[in-house]
Amino acid sequence: MQKITPFFWYAKDAEEAAKFYVSIFPDSHIGRVVTMPSDSPSGPAGSVKVVDFVLFGQSFTAMSAAYDESFNHAISMVVNCETQEEIDRYWDALLAGGGKTEACGWLRDRYGVAWQITPTVIVDMMADPDRTKAKRASDAMMTMIKLDIAKLKTAFEGG
Repeated sequence: MQKITPFFWYAKDAEEAAKFYVSIFPDSHIGRVVTMPSDSPSGPAGSVKVVDFVLFGQSFTAMSAAYDESFNHAISMVVNCETQEEIDRYWDALLAGGGKTEACGWLRDRYGVAWQITPTVIVDMMADPDRTKAKRASDAMMTMIKLDIAKLKTAFEGG
């Protein structure tokens, strides 16, 4: 068991959300689904559901517990992508069923969780010692919704 596990609180649909994420990412599965056997502040016995699941080999826990604790940008999930095909695949999959696009590679899935679908190359570009090149890549990123590796590289090189 890993020492730190990200925990998602949903008003409802924790199991459905976990199944959705598991269907998108490789090396992923639902571990177990447990209902609380006791009454709690979130509801009567059996109404609170805890779901353990794994994405890309990383453990997560989700809970359905009546109260709406909305997700915000203070915590987001970053998916590091090596290729444009990978960006396109995760972008489209996470938007399916009612997700919403945001800016600079961010989106919200249909459950309200914020995701950053990020090409790994952008971090190297922005860390480049040539600050003019780094700024061009950063400026290009700021104009995009879904990030485009070819356009980022073109901007970085000054084209």
